[in-house]
Amino acid sequence: MVTFLPARPGRLADVPAFERTIGGAESNVACALAAAGHTAKWVSRVGADGFGDHLVEAIGSYGVDVRAVRRDPVRPTGIYFRTADDRAADGHEVLYYRAGSAASAMSPVNVPYRDLRGARILHLSGITAALSDDCLALMRDLVARPSPDHHPSPSRCAAPLPDGPGRPLVSFDVNYRPGLWRDAAGPRVLLDLARGADIVFVGEDEAEAAWGMRGAAAIRDALPEPDVLVVKLGRGGAVVMERADAAGEGFDGGDETATLVRPPTVDVVAPVGAGDAFAAGFLSATLRGLPVRDRIRHGHLMAAAVLTVPGDLTQPPARARADRLVALDDTGWGRLRLGPGWTGDDQEVRTP
Repeated sequence: MVTFLPARPGRLADVPAFERTIGGAESNVACALAAAGHTAKWVSRVGADGFGDHLVEAIGSYGVDVRAVRRDPVRPTGIYFRTADDRAADGHEVLYYRAGSAASAMSPVNVPYRDLRGARILHLSGITAALSDDCLALMRDLVARPSPDHHPSPSRCAAPLPDGPGRPLVSFDVNYRPGLWRDAAGPRVLLDLARGADIVFVGEDEAEAAWGMRGAAAIRDALPEPDVLVVKLGRGGAVVMERADAAGEGFDGGDETATLVRPPTVDVVAPVGAGDAFAAGFLSATLRGLPVRDRIRHGHLMAAAVLTVPGDLTQPPARARADRLVALDDTGWGRLRLGPGWTGDDQEVRTP
């Protein structure tokens, strides 16, 4: 979507001007991964209008392959407006104008699965499932497991897509947005979709809002199927529950590990975009085969890069710089304090 950011804090009714930028959970992740040096492709639909032109050009400028984006000659590009404060804050407002949009017309019929072949990871969002019945059918198709006993792992992505060989590792960010769902079925739909994924990202707060669950253990009880479950705890960090053999030949009843990593101290400029950035950092480290602690730390660093700028996207730290910070011992990691400009190689990282 095209996103309109307010020129100042306050109610939407009181904001006199907005800045145009880009937004969208999946495209945010694709942009961050491409900026971090990975090959990323964005598969979607936009209108044959100026906003569609802007989206394709802006996302492509991050290095994302946008050749699979289809242009809809009838339906417009979606847009939304939001207030400047945190999504969880009292008075936060979001106005979506995406009913009947080009993206809402995505379906198993008009999204060729050949565009997804060859990928190591396919990242999906629960937001897309809320857009239309056709979008939901597409999502259900993409998370369908080929057989009950198949459990792909971060190092082996050999399962078939629903229409042929080459199924990638499926990553799913729950992204529960109550305002997008037309009925009360949304939470159950998201739970079912998450059960078909291999890696699942969910915030503890949204799990409580959607499913009435509190705590990583309760969420894991409801989602036993994914090989990797990432529960984001806000300022408390993130806990990853992973089957002990998830990096091997698939789950065969072995033990599970739970790893909690707290984030560094961050001088927040704007509290938006952190969830998508965290997912990008975690997936980037997954593609590199890094251990779970380092995957979580890379997620925190990517989130910190976005939290210290006004918008949803930014250039992440250079890989070598991020790797140096991730390799710190627990004391050094706990003393990190990241503020605006910290991602530049010439910037000092402060300690409290």
